[in-house]
Amino acid sequence: MSLSSALPIDAVLPALRAALAERHEVVLEAPPGAGKTTRVPLALLDEPWLAGQTIVMLEPRRLAARAAAERLASELGEQVGETVGYRIRLDSRVGPRTRIEVVTEGILARRLQDDPGLEGVGLVIFDEYHVLPFAR
Repeated sequence: MSLSSALPIDAVLPALRAALAERHEVVLEAPPGAGKTTRVPLALLDEPWLAGQTIVMLEPRRLAARAAAERLASELGEQVGETVGYRIRLDSRVGPRTRIEVVTEGILARRLQDDPGLEGVGLVIFDEYHVLPFAR
Protein backbone atom coordinates (compact mmCIF):
# COMPACT_ATOMS: atom_id res chain seq x y z
CA MET A 1 0.00 0.00 0.00
CA SER A 2 1.50 3.30 -1.09
CA LEU A 3 0.04 6.19 0.85
CA SER A 4 0.26 9.85 -0.03
CA SER A 5 2.44 12.19 2.04
CA ALA A 6 3.07 11.53 5.72
CA LEU A 7 0.44 12.55 8.25
CA PRO A 8 0.76 13.00 12.04
CA ILE A 9 -1.23 9.81 12.75
CA ASP A 10 1.39 7.68 10.97
CA ALA A 11 3.68 7.88 14.02
CA VAL A 12 1.15 6.14 16.28
CA LEU A 13 -0.04 3.44 13.87
CA PRO A 14 2.37 0.76 15.19
CA ALA A 15 1.19 1.38 18.77
CA LEU A 16 -2.43 1.34 17.59
CA ARG A 17 -1.92 -2.02 15.87
CA ALA A 18 -0.31 -3.46 19.01
CA ALA A 19 -3.03 -2.12 21.30
CA LEU A 20 -5.82 -3.56 19.16
CA ALA A 21 -4.08 -6.92 18.92
CA GLU A 22 -3.80 -7.04 22.71
CA ARG A 23 -7.00 -5.36 23.96
CA HIS A 24 -9.41 -5.30 20.99
CA GLU A 25 -10.61 -1.81 21.88
CA VAL A 26 -8.90 1.56 21.68
CA VAL A 27 -9.83 5.21 21.88
CA LEU A 28 -7.79 7.30 19.47
CA GLU A 29 -7.96 11.07 19.73
CA ALA A 30 -6.10 13.39 17.38
CA PRO A 31 -6.72 16.84 15.91
CA PRO A 32 -8.55 17.34 12.62
CA GLY A 33 -6.36 16.61 9.61
CA ALA A 34 -4.12 14.15 11.47
CA GLY A 35 -5.19 11.27 9.23
CA LYS A 36 -7.51 9.27 11.48
CA THR A 37 -10.17 8.74 8.82
CA THR A 38 -7.87 8.03 5.90
CA ARG A 39 -5.01 6.14 7.53
CA VAL A 40 -6.38 3.98 10.33
CA PRO A 41 -8.69 1.65 8.35
CA LEU A 42 -6.04 1.04 5.68
CA ALA A 43 -3.32 0.47 8.29
CA LEU A 44 -5.43 -2.19 10.02
CA LEU A 45 -6.77 -3.96 6.94
CA ASP A 46 -4.16 -6.74 6.89
CA GLU A 47 -3.77 -7.26 10.63
CA PRO A 48 -3.71 -10.97 11.57
CA TRP A 49 -6.36 -10.57 14.29
CA LEU A 50 -8.77 -9.19 11.69
CA ALA A 51 -8.54 -12.54 9.87
CA GLY A 52 -9.95 -11.22 6.61
CA GLN A 53 -13.09 -9.82 8.22
CA THR A 54 -14.65 -6.50 7.31
CA ILE A 55 -13.93 -3.13 8.90
CA VAL A 56 -17.05 -1.01 9.36
CA MET A 57 -16.38 2.70 9.82
CA LEU A 58 -19.21 4.88 11.08
CA GLU A 59 -19.39 8.42 9.73
CA PRO A 60 -22.01 10.87 11.04
CA ARG A 61 -23.08 12.29 7.68
CA ARG A 62 -23.79 10.81 4.24
CA LEU A 63 -21.50 13.26 2.49
CA ALA A 64 -18.66 12.44 4.90
CA ALA A 65 -19.22 8.70 4.42
CA ARG A 66 -19.07 8.97 0.66
CA ALA A 67 -16.02 11.28 0.76
CA ALA A 68 -14.16 9.01 3.19
CA ALA A 69 -14.80 5.96 1.01
CA GLU A 70 -13.63 7.82 -2.08
CA ARG A 71 -10.43 8.96 -0.37
CA LEU A 72 -9.66 5.51 1.06
CA ALA A 73 -10.25 3.86 -2.32
CA SER A 74 -8.05 6.44 -4.04
CA GLU A 75 -5.24 5.73 -1.55
CA LEU A 76 -5.39 2.12 -2.76
CA GLY A 77 -5.56 3.18 -6.41
CA GLU A 78 -9.02 1.65 -6.74
CA GLN A 79 -12.60 2.66 -7.41
CA VAL A 80 -15.17 2.79 -4.62
CA GLY A 81 -16.89 -0.59 -4.40
CA GLU A 82 -13.73 -2.66 -4.62
CA THR A 83 -11.75 -2.97 -1.35
CA VAL A 84 -13.49 0.11 0.07
CA GLY A 85 -17.19 0.83 -0.24
CA TYR A 86 -19.96 2.74 1.44
CA ARG A 87 -23.57 2.24 2.49
CA ILE A 88 -25.73 5.26 3.09
CA ARG A 89 -29.47 5.88 2.88
CA LEU A 90 -30.64 5.33 -0.70
CA ASP A 91 -27.12 4.58 -1.99
CA SER A 92 -24.67 1.73 -1.67
CA ARG A 93 -21.40 0.99 -3.43
CA VAL A 94 -19.97 -2.26 -2.13
CA GLY A 95 -18.87 -5.38 -3.91
CA PRO A 96 -17.89 -8.97 -3.15
CA ARG A 97 -14.29 -7.92 -2.36
CA THR A 98 -15.22 -4.98 -0.12
CA ARG A 99 -13.37 -5.15 3.20
CA ILE A 100 -13.88 -1.59 4.45
CA GLU A 101 -17.48 -0.33 4.58
CA VAL A 102 -18.08 3.30 5.47
CA VAL A 103 -21.62 3.62 6.82
CA THR A 104 -23.92 6.14 8.46
CA GLU A 105 -25.62 5.73 11.83
CA GLY A 106 -28.95 4.53 10.41
CA ILE A 107 -27.26 1.85 8.33
CA LEU A 108 -25.25 0.58 11.31
CA ALA A 109 -28.34 0.60 13.56
CA ARG A 110 -30.31 -1.43 11.02
CA ARG A 111 -27.43 -3.85 10.60
CA LEU A 112 -27.21 -4.34 14.37
CA GLN A 113 -30.95 -5.06 14.51
CA ASP A 114 -30.64 -7.67 11.77
CA ASP A 115 -27.34 -9.14 13.00
CA PRO A 116 -26.51 -8.21 16.62
CA GLY A 117 -23.24 -10.16 16.45
CA LEU A 118 -22.13 -8.36 13.27
CA GLU A 119 -21.09 -11.63 11.65
CA GLY A 120 -18.06 -11.15 9.42
CA VAL A 121 -17.15 -7.78 10.95
CA GLY A 122 -13.82 -7.72 12.75
CA LEU A 123 -13.67 -4.04 13.68
CA VAL A 124 -16.06 -1.11 14.05
CA ILE A 125 -14.53 2.36 13.92
CA PHE A 126 -16.57 5.28 15.27
CA ASP A 127 -15.13 8.21 13.32
CA GLU A 128 -16.07 11.75 14.34
CA TYR A 129 -17.52 10.22 17.51
CA HIS A 130 -18.04 13.60 19.16
CA VAL A 131 -20.74 14.59 16.63
CA LEU A 132 -22.72 11.34 16.79
CA PRO A 133 -26.06 11.71 18.62
CA PHE A 134 -25.39 8.90 21.10
CA ALA A 135 -22.08 10.50 22.16
CA ARG A 136 -23.74 13.57 23.63
